[in-house]
Amino acid sequence: MMASPRVRKIADRIQVIVAEMLERRIKDPRLGFVTITEVRLTGDAQNATVYYTVLGEDADQQATATALESAKGVLRSEVGKQLGMRHVPSLAFEFDGVPETARHLDEVLARAREADAAVAAARAGAQPAGEADPYRKPREPAVEETDEEAEDTD
Repeated sequence: MMASPRVRKIADRIQVIVAEMLERRIKDPRLGFVTITEVRLTGDAQNATVYYTVLGEDADQQATATALESAKGVLRSEVGKQLGMRHVPSLAFEFDGVPETARHLDEVLARAREADAAVAAARAGAQPAGEADPYRKPREPAVEETDEEAEDTD
């Protein structure tokens, strides 16, 4: 089900507000290189799930998750001020694993391409083991001359 245009606009605006706040106003040393990838808002605009990625190791991801949880109130307050809504959506932060999944799929596809290239190289000079056309063909019926054809040739 597609969200209404209003909900999509609010979600896009929340994404921009949170990204700007993390870049300019939140000065937590635990925050790594955070990218806000997407915001999903429920249809009633009461709950917003903010998806993010972090450049770094697992320890950096854990520290960033902790920092985002501690900054949740400040971020929600700023979202409320800038949106001017009566009911400000609650924020929940989720780590976005899509880039890692995409990287894994790229690696799998690269291995498949290498395997295909190896098969193509092995096939380059290969000849069939048997005849050129190994399939049996149906026998052609013997052509019998009819009496009329035999008289015509005499």
